[in-house]
Amino acid sequence: MPVEESVIFTSRVLPFCPSAIYAAFSFPELLAQWWGPEGFTNVFEVFEFKAGGQWKFVMHDLDGQRYPNESVFAALEPNSQIVIEHVCAPLFTLTVKLTAVANGTELSWAQAFADVETAEAVRHIVVPANEQNLDRLTRVLSKLA
Repeated sequence: MPVEESVIFTSRVLPFCPSAIYAAFSFPELLAQWWGPEGFTNVFEVFEFKAGGQWKFVMHDLDGQRYPNESVFAALEPNSQIVIEHVCAPLFTLTVKLTAVANGTELSWAQAFADVETAEAVRHIVVPANEQNLDRLTRVLSKLA
């Protein structure tokens, strides 16, 4: 099976500069406001925004269900790229690339799962959730602009 089948990709041009979007990832008080699907909230337990740094948090849905998450910031290139290894199930690597364009920043979001089966099992949740993530990010950055 081609590797591409295990990757879920989202891309959008946002009307903000790369540094503003990068900051929305790097400051936990901002990230907690927009990370996850609509209606979710986050409690960050550990947030070490550096290469090799840990990120442990719990997402809460509208019904109060808890979703513990654990990740590692695998690579960081300021204002350009963020690579996050999600080290609990489901395993994946999220690569976020920021490219300056005439009307803002093209944000590309590639979520590479360990295998095609996992990607297919979560695709129906992840695709709309990633779009909601970017909607929430846009709202948070719009308030700061």
